[in-house]
Amino acid sequence: MFITLEGPEGSGKTSQLGQFAVFLRQQDYDVVTTREPGGTSIGDQIRQVLVSMDNKNLHPRTEILLFLSARAQLVEELIKPSLASGKIVVCDRYGDSTLAYQGFGHGLPLDMLREMLRFATDGLVPDLTLYLDIEVEKGLLRKKKGQEWNRLDAYEVEFHRRVRNGYLQLAASEPERWRVIDASQSKQEVQQAMRTATLAALEKFKSQTVSED
Repeated sequence: MFITLEGPEGSGKTSQLGQFAVFLRQQDYDVVTTREPGGTSIGDQIRQVLVSMDNKNLHPRTEILLFLSARAQLVEELIKPSLASGKIVVCDRYGDSTLAYQGFGHGLPLDMLREMLRFATDGLVPDLTLYLDIEVEKGLLRKKKGQEWNRLDAYEVEFHRRVRNGYLQLAASEPERWRVIDASQSKQEVQQAMRTATLAALEKFKSQTVSED
C-alpha cells in the first residue's frame, strides 16, 4: 500500500511521520518511509537546489522539472521496488504537491502538470493520501518557530493561500483517496486521526486484494 502525507507549510506532516511509521510497524506491517524532494542520493542533491535561499530566482518551470526529476528517481529506485516486495510505503509529499504548489500556487496549467506527473511517476498513484490541513498564517508561524525556513516557505502569503485552497479542491475531487485531518489539533489528536484513517484504509485495501486474487 502506498500512503502519502500532504499539507501546506507548517501542517506537521514531517514531525508526525516517525511516530506514524512506528505505529504501523507495531501492527506487524513492513514499512518504508521517505520524503520529497529527496529519498535517494540523486534526489537529495536536487533537494539542496530547490530549498536553498540562494536560488530565489529559480523559475517555476525550472522548479517543476527539478521536482519531477527527483520524483522519477524516487519512484524507480525506492517506491516501486518496496511496493513490489509487499511493503507499505509512506511518503512525505508526492505528486499532489506539484499540483498544489506549481499548479494552484504558481498558476501553471493543471492538465499539463498531470501529464508530466504521469510520465515522471510511470503512472504510480497513492492508495491513500492523508492531508493535514491548517490555516496559512498559523502554519507559517509554526514553520518559522520550529523548522528551517527555506526558499519555498518564503513565497508571499497569497501564494500559500492558493496552495491550501488547491489542496482542498484536490481532496474534494477524490474523496475515496483523500482523508482531510485538522492539523490545528494537538499532535496526539492528529496522530490518532492519521492512525484511524489508515487502519480503515488498510482493511479495505486488504479485502480488495483478496477479492482480486
